[in-house]
Amino acid sequence: MSERTGQETTKTALVTGASAGLGRDFARLFAADGHDVVLVARRRARLEELAGELERAHHVKTHVIAADLTDPTAPGAIAEALTGAGTDIEFLVNNAGFGSNGRFVEQSRQRELDMVSVNVSALLALTHLFLPAMIERGRGRILNIGSTAGFQPGPFMATYYASKAFVNHFSEAIAHEVAGTGVTVTVSCPGPVATEFGEVSGNGKSRLFKSGVASSDAIARQAYAAMMKGKRMVVHGFTAKAGVQALRISPRAAIQRIAARLNKPA
Repeated sequence: MSERTGQETTKTALVTGASAGLGRDFARLFAADGHDVVLVARRRARLEELAGELERAHHVKTHVIAADLTDPTAPGAIAEALTGAGTDIEFLVNNAGFGSNGRFVEQSRQRELDMVSVNVSALLALTHLFLPAMIERGRGRILNIGSTAGFQPGPFMATYYASKAFVNHFSEAIAHEVAGTGVTVTVSCPGPVATEFGEVSGNGKSRLFKSGVASSDAIARQAYAAMMKGKRMVVHGFTAKAGVQALRISPRAAIQRIAARLNKPA
Protein backbone atom coordinates (compact mmCIF):
# COMPACT_ATOMS: atom_id res chain seq x y z
CA MET A 1 0.00 0.00 0.00
CA SER A 2 1.34 3.41 -0.95
CA GLU A 3 1.87 6.13 1.60
CA ARG A 4 -1.32 8.14 1.85
CA THR A 5 -1.16 11.89 1.41
CA GLY A 6 -4.64 12.84 2.68
CA GLN A 7 -7.66 10.83 3.81
CA GLU A 8 -6.91 7.80 6.01
CA THR A 9 -10.00 5.68 5.43
CA THR A 10 -10.51 3.98 2.09
CA LYS A 11 -13.44 5.51 0.26
CA THR A 12 -14.50 5.55 -3.38
CA ALA A 13 -14.08 8.39 -5.87
CA LEU A 14 -15.87 8.68 -9.21
CA VAL A 15 -13.95 10.63 -11.85
CA THR A 16 -15.43 11.47 -15.25
CA GLY A 17 -13.21 12.16 -18.22
CA ALA A 18 -10.65 9.87 -16.58
CA SER A 19 -8.98 8.61 -19.73
CA ALA A 20 -6.64 11.60 -20.13
CA GLY A 21 -5.53 14.99 -18.80
CA LEU A 22 -6.92 16.27 -15.54
CA GLY A 23 -9.20 13.28 -15.07
CA ARG A 24 -6.29 10.86 -15.21
CA ASP A 25 -4.34 13.04 -12.80
CA PHE A 26 -7.26 13.15 -10.34
CA ALA A 27 -7.58 9.36 -10.46
CA ARG A 28 -3.89 9.01 -9.64
CA LEU A 29 -4.21 11.40 -6.69
CA PHE A 30 -7.14 9.50 -5.19
CA ALA A 31 -5.36 6.17 -5.64
CA ALA A 32 -2.17 7.55 -4.08
CA ASP A 33 -4.26 8.40 -1.02
CA GLY A 34 -5.46 4.81 -0.89
CA HIS A 35 -8.97 5.40 -2.26
CA ASP A 36 -10.79 3.13 -4.66
CA VAL A 37 -11.62 4.78 -7.98
CA VAL A 38 -14.45 4.56 -10.50
CA LEU A 39 -13.10 5.61 -13.88
CA VAL A 40 -15.60 6.97 -16.41
CA ALA A 41 -14.92 7.99 -20.03
CA ARG A 42 -15.68 6.81 -23.55
CA ARG A 43 -12.35 5.11 -24.26
CA ARG A 44 -12.44 1.77 -22.43
CA ALA A 45 -8.92 0.70 -23.45
CA ARG A 46 -7.39 3.81 -21.89
CA LEU A 47 -9.47 3.38 -18.73
CA GLU A 48 -8.41 -0.24 -18.35
CA GLU A 49 -4.77 0.72 -18.84
CA LEU A 50 -5.09 3.37 -16.12
CA ALA A 51 -6.98 0.97 -13.85
CA GLY A 52 -4.16 -1.54 -14.12
CA GLU A 53 -1.59 1.13 -13.32
CA LEU A 54 -3.47 2.27 -10.20
CA GLU A 55 -4.06 -1.26 -8.93
CA ARG A 56 -0.41 -2.21 -9.34
CA ALA A 57 1.00 0.98 -7.85
CA HIS A 58 -1.42 1.54 -4.98
CA HIS A 59 -3.31 -1.74 -4.43
CA VAL A 60 -6.68 -0.02 -4.71
CA LYS A 61 -9.84 -1.30 -6.33
CA THR A 62 -10.89 0.21 -9.63
CA HIS A 63 -14.16 0.09 -11.55
CA VAL A 64 -14.12 0.94 -15.26
CA ILE A 65 -17.29 2.32 -16.82
CA ALA A 66 -17.11 3.16 -20.52
CA ALA A 67 -19.85 5.74 -21.04
CA ASP A 68 -20.63 8.51 -23.51
CA LEU A 69 -21.92 11.45 -21.51
CA THR A 70 -23.54 12.99 -24.57
CA ASP A 71 -26.16 10.27 -24.02
CA PRO A 72 -28.74 11.62 -21.54
CA THR A 73 -29.27 8.12 -20.13
CA ALA A 74 -25.57 7.67 -19.27
CA PRO A 75 -25.56 9.31 -15.80
CA GLY A 76 -28.46 7.19 -14.63
CA ALA A 77 -26.85 4.04 -16.01
CA ILE A 78 -23.62 4.86 -14.16
CA ALA A 79 -25.48 5.36 -10.87
CA GLU A 80 -27.48 2.17 -11.38
CA ALA A 81 -24.33 0.14 -12.06
CA LEU A 82 -22.69 1.40 -8.88
CA THR A 83 -25.80 0.84 -6.78
CA GLY A 84 -25.96 -2.71 -8.11
CA ALA A 85 -22.33 -3.21 -7.10
CA GLY A 86 -23.01 -1.82 -3.62
CA THR A 87 -20.57 1.04 -4.18
CA ASP A 88 -21.06 4.31 -2.30
CA ILE A 89 -19.46 7.40 -3.83
CA GLU A 90 -17.65 9.60 -1.33
CA PHE A 91 -15.96 11.85 -3.90
CA LEU A 92 -17.52 12.93 -7.20
CA VAL A 93 -15.28 14.70 -9.71
CA ASN A 94 -17.21 16.11 -12.67
CA ASN A 95 -14.24 16.63 -14.94
CA ALA A 96 -15.47 15.54 -18.40
CA GLY A 97 -15.86 18.35 -20.89
CA PHE A 98 -14.79 19.67 -24.28
CA GLY A 99 -14.92 22.83 -26.39
CA SER A 100 -14.95 24.11 -29.94
CA ASN A 101 -13.32 27.04 -31.70
CA GLY A 102 -14.68 29.37 -34.37
CA ARG A 103 -17.78 31.39 -35.18
CA PHE A 104 -20.83 29.80 -33.57
CA VAL A 105 -22.87 29.92 -36.79
CA GLU A 106 -20.20 27.84 -38.55
CA GLN A 107 -20.02 25.10 -35.90
CA SER A 108 -21.78 21.76 -36.07
CA ARG A 109 -25.09 22.19 -34.29
CA GLN A 110 -24.93 18.62 -32.97
CA ARG A 111 -21.41 19.12 -31.61
CA GLU A 112 -22.48 22.28 -29.79
CA LEU A 113 -25.48 20.45 -28.33
CA ASP A 114 -23.23 17.55 -27.33
CA MET A 115 -20.95 20.04 -25.58
CA VAL A 116 -23.86 21.27 -23.48
CA SER A 117 -24.81 17.65 -22.74
CA VAL A 118 -21.34 16.80 -21.41
CA ASN A 119 -20.29 20.10 -19.84
CA VAL A 120 -23.65 20.96 -18.28
CA SER A 121 -26.35 18.28 -18.35
CA ALA A 122 -24.21 15.30 -17.33
CA LEU A 123 -22.57 17.31 -14.54
CA LEU A 124 -25.97 18.37 -13.24
CA ALA A 125 -27.39 14.85 -13.49
CA LEU A 126 -24.48 13.15 -11.74
CA THR A 127 -24.53 15.73 -8.97
CA HIS A 128 -28.27 15.21 -8.49
CA LEU A 129 -27.86 11.43 -8.50
CA PHE A 130 -25.07 11.19 -5.91
CA LEU A 131 -25.67 14.21 -3.69
CA PRO A 132 -28.70 12.85 -1.76
CA ALA A 133 -26.78 9.84 -0.43
CA MET A 134 -23.89 12.09 0.59
CA ILE A 135 -26.24 14.34 2.54
CA GLU A 136 -27.90 11.32 4.15
CA ARG A 137 -24.49 9.96 5.25
CA GLY A 138 -23.43 13.40 6.44
CA ARG A 139 -20.24 13.44 4.39
CA GLY A 140 -19.01 13.69 0.82
CA ARG A 141 -17.13 15.99 -1.52
CA ILE A 142 -17.95 17.14 -5.03
CA LEU A 143 -15.40 18.75 -7.33
CA ASN A 144 -16.65 20.38 -10.53
CA ILE A 145 -14.21 21.58 -13.18
CA GLY A 146 -15.26 25.06 -14.20
CA SER A 147 -12.97 27.62 -15.82
CA THR A 148 -11.86 31.21 -15.79
CA ALA A 149 -13.78 31.23 -19.09
CA GLY A 150 -16.95 31.05 -17.01
CA PHE A 151 -16.48 34.59 -15.71
CA GLN A 152 -16.95 36.25 -19.12
CA PRO A 153 -18.47 35.86 -22.58
CA GLY A 154 -16.14 34.20 -25.10
CA PRO A 155 -16.52 35.03 -28.78
CA PHE A 156 -15.25 32.20 -30.99
CA MET A 157 -15.82 29.78 -28.08
CA ALA A 158 -19.33 30.96 -27.24
CA THR A 159 -20.89 27.69 -26.15
CA TYR A 160 -17.88 26.57 -24.13
CA TYR A 161 -17.63 29.82 -22.19
CA ALA A 162 -21.37 29.77 -21.52
CA SER A 163 -21.21 26.16 -20.33
CA LYS A 164 -18.46 27.00 -17.86
CA ALA A 165 -20.45 29.97 -16.57
CA PHE A 166 -23.12 27.44 -15.66
CA VAL A 167 -20.61 25.19 -13.90
CA ASN A 168 -19.09 28.04 -11.91
CA HIS A 169 -22.41 29.50 -10.76
CA PHE A 170 -24.17 26.17 -10.22
CA SER A 171 -21.32 24.89 -8.06
CA GLU A 172 -21.24 27.97 -5.84
CA ALA A 173 -25.01 27.87 -5.39
CA ILE A 174 -25.08 24.18 -4.45
CA ALA A 175 -22.14 24.71 -2.10
CA HIS A 176 -24.24 27.30 -0.25
CA GLU A 177 -27.26 24.99 -0.12
CA VAL A 178 -25.37 22.06 1.41
CA ALA A 179 -23.48 24.10 4.01
CA GLY A 180 -23.72 22.40 7.39
CA THR A 181 -24.61 18.96 6.01
CA GLY A 182 -21.06 17.59 6.06
CA VAL A 183 -20.96 17.71 2.25
CA THR A 184 -18.85 20.23 0.35
CA VAL A 185 -18.87 21.41 -3.27
CA THR A 186 -15.76 22.89 -4.87
CA VAL A 187 -15.38 24.44 -8.31
CA SER A 188 -11.94 24.53 -9.90
CA CYS A 189 -11.38 27.44 -12.31
CA PRO A 190 -8.20 27.00 -14.36
CA GLY A 191 -7.16 28.92 -17.43
CA PRO A 192 -5.59 27.04 -20.39
CA VAL A 193 -4.19 23.67 -19.31
CA ALA A 194 -1.76 21.37 -21.11
CA THR A 195 -4.19 18.55 -21.95
CA GLU A 196 -5.88 17.20 -25.08
CA PHE A 197 -8.43 20.01 -24.80
CA GLY A 198 -6.61 22.42 -27.13
CA GLU A 199 -6.26 19.84 -29.88
CA VAL A 200 -9.81 18.53 -29.58
CA SER A 201 -11.40 21.99 -29.40
CA GLY A 202 -9.26 23.37 -32.23
CA ASN A 203 -8.14 26.15 -29.92
CA GLY A 204 -4.59 24.94 -29.43
CA LYS A 205 -3.12 27.41 -31.93
CA SER A 206 -5.05 30.43 -30.64
CA ARG A 207 -3.36 33.39 -28.96
CA LEU A 208 -4.88 32.22 -25.67
CA PHE A 209 -3.06 28.89 -25.72
CA LYS A 210 0.12 30.36 -27.20
CA SER A 211 0.24 32.81 -24.29
CA GLY A 212 1.00 29.89 -21.97
CA VAL A 213 -0.65 26.83 -20.49
CA ALA A 214 -0.54 25.39 -17.01
CA SER A 215 0.63 21.91 -16.09
CA SER A 216 -2.23 19.44 -15.83
CA ASP A 217 -0.62 17.76 -12.83
CA ALA A 218 -0.19 21.07 -10.99
CA ILE A 219 -3.81 22.13 -11.61
CA ALA A 220 -5.09 18.73 -10.50
CA ARG A 221 -3.08 18.84 -7.28
CA GLN A 222 -4.33 22.33 -6.43
CA ALA A 223 -7.94 21.43 -7.18
CA TYR A 224 -7.66 18.17 -5.23
CA ALA A 225 -6.27 19.98 -2.19
CA ALA A 226 -9.01 22.61 -2.37
CA MET A 227 -11.68 19.91 -2.53
CA MET A 228 -10.22 18.06 0.44
CA LYS A 229 -10.22 21.32 2.43
CA GLY A 230 -13.83 21.98 1.47
CA LYS A 231 -13.11 25.25 -0.33
CA ARG A 232 -15.91 26.52 -2.54
CA MET A 233 -13.73 27.86 -5.36
CA VAL A 234 -10.12 27.76 -6.46
CA VAL A 235 -8.80 30.00 -9.24
CA HIS A 236 -5.41 28.70 -10.31
CA GLY A 237 -2.39 30.95 -10.57
CA PHE A 238 -1.63 34.62 -10.03
CA THR A 239 -2.32 35.60 -13.66
CA ALA A 240 -5.72 33.91 -13.65
CA LYS A 241 -6.65 35.46 -10.31
CA ALA A 242 -5.60 38.91 -11.51
CA GLY A 243 -7.56 38.45 -14.71
CA VAL A 244 -10.73 37.48 -12.85
CA GLN A 245 -10.41 40.51 -10.60
CA ALA A 246 -9.88 42.77 -13.62
CA LEU A 247 -13.13 41.51 -15.13
CA ARG A 248 -15.05 43.10 -12.28
CA ILE A 249 -13.99 46.62 -13.19
CA SER A 250 -13.47 46.38 -16.97
CA PRO A 251 -16.12 47.48 -19.51
CA ARG A 252 -18.01 44.51 -20.89
CA ALA A 253 -17.33 45.53 -24.49
CA ALA A 254 -13.60 45.60 -23.80
CA ILE A 255 -13.75 42.17 -22.15
CA GLN A 256 -15.48 40.72 -25.20
CA ARG A 257 -12.95 42.25 -27.61
CA ILE A 258 -10.03 40.83 -25.63
CA ALA A 259 -11.59 37.36 -25.42
CA ALA A 260 -12.35 37.45 -29.16
CA ARG A 261 -8.76 38.38 -29.97
CA LEU A 262 -7.40 35.59 -27.78
CA ASN A 263 -9.80 32.93 -29.06
CA LYS A 264 -9.95 33.82 -32.76
CA PRO A 265 -8.82 30.86 -34.86
CA ALA A 266 -5.28 31.18 -36.17
